Parts: sequence; C-alpha cells; structure tokens
Amino acid sequence: MRKLFLATSGRAMLATEVIGSGDPIVFLHARVADRRMWGHQIREIGDSHQAIAYDRRGFGETVAEAENHSAVDDLIAVIESVTSGSPAILVACSQGGGIAIDAALRYPSYVRALALIAPNVTGAPKMTHAARVEDLVARLAEAEANHDIEEAITIRTSLWLDGPFQSEGRVTGEARQLFDEMNFVALGLPATGANTDAPIAYGRLQEVSVPTLVMCGDLDLPGIQARSRHVATNISRATFHEIAGTAHLPSLERPQEVTRVIANFIDQCKAPQ
Repeated sequence: MRKLFLATSGRAMLATEVIGSGDPIVFLHARVADRRMWGHQIREIGDSHQAIAYDRRGFGETVAEAENHSAVDDLIAVIESVTSGSPAILVACSQGGGIAIDAALRYPSYVRALALIAPNVTGAPKMTHAARVEDLVARLAEAEANHDIEEAITIRTSLWLDGPFQSEGRVTGEARQLFDEMNFVALGLPATGANTDAPIAYGRLQEVSVPTLVMCGDLDLPGIQARSRHVATNISRATFHEIAGTAHLPSLERPQEVTRVIANFIDQCKAPQ
C-alpha cells in the first residue's frame, strides 16, 4: 500500500511517501533530484519492508517557508512521523548521504544502518577538480545565481547524470526525462533559508558504529570516488561497492542493480527479533 502525507518540521511540510510495512528504510535524495530518484527502490523494497522517501526543503512537493532549519532534524521529524522513533536504515545519495552520516552521529538511536551512494561528508576538505569540471562548476553557480534554469539543468546533466568526461546524452530515456523534471521543479522553488547543521562528520567518521555500505559509480567525479572510498575506509563496519558504468546517480541508470545491492545489504542488517 502506498501512502502520501506531509510531515511537519518547523514551518515546513515535508512531502513523504510510504510503501509497505515492517522494518523502516528511509531514502534521502541527492541535491540534483527529489524523492522520485528512488522510485524503483522504494517500490521493490516496500514489498517486504516499510520504504519511506521524502522531499527535502526546496525539492519536489515539499512546502517550506524560508527559515533557518536543520536538515538532520527534518529527517528525524520524518522518522518520528512514520515510525514513532523506531530506528531506521538510511539509504542516501550525495547531499542526502551527508545528512544521513550526520544523523548517525547526532541521533544514533534512530539509525540502524547506512547505505550511501557517493556521499557528501560535512566538514570534508574542498574538492579539487580537473579544469573542465572547475569550469562547469563555475558556470553552474552563475546560471543558478541568475535563475537561468535551462542553462543550469544542461550543466547539471553533464556533471551529474552523464558524467563530465562522458559523451553528452550518454544517459537517455526515462532517466534523463526524470532528471530534467526533478531539477526544473527544484530550480523554480523559492529559497528555504539556511541549514544550521554544523559540519561535523569528516573528522568523526570513526565514531559511526552501524553497518555501512558505501557505493559509487566509476564514471563519477574522481574526487567523489576518492571521498566515497575514504568513507568506507574510515567507518569501522563499512564495505565498498563500485557500480560500473554509472556516474553520480546509479539509482536512475541501473535501478535493478542498485535495488538488488541495497536489498542484499538490508537482509544482512535484519533487526533482532
């Protein structure tokens, strides 16, 4: 059964989707997506678990007035709304991964395991890129500042969907269409205020004690691949899995493979009876 509702956090109403029942699995999307990036995963995993996905402030169907806020506290509000605080496995990509790691450090009783794809890590050193990538990043910042949505989506697609060193249009079909739709919505929404979460994670990865799976596509930015391996090396109970032939959003490019890998990890983390 699929249920849609709004979870309240501050002055935000977080659009939340729940499929199935059982052990809670919460999905956190990337900065260049919304909860729809996990469509295949939540449908399949929702057959045997409670799959929960939500749009963060500034994305998808969430409605939020501008205010200072904590992205981690928003996540906890969703967990409490759906599970009454039962610990969840967090499945997260990119910026969502940074929120998930921070939640494991700040609210360990709410987090049972982590499955991370190309995770951000708050407090990490600034990443250096090849000249082509630095140029794309600068052009993207300018396009976003000027509210040039068409140009911003074009550059985001090159950086995060196709991969900046791959041919334009490498990813086609429904995945490309959905990427465009998700970014068109996000880039058209009003500002939501500052995130007040302190950048705590990079120097404290050793404190994350839950089972952790770290994944990354081998066509993602080299710096992100290196950071993903750093996370897997420094979290004591972590393993690393490379997803060949994909860039930053493997859940869109290889939905069946990503679902299978996540489902196998979830099975290994079964809650005690």
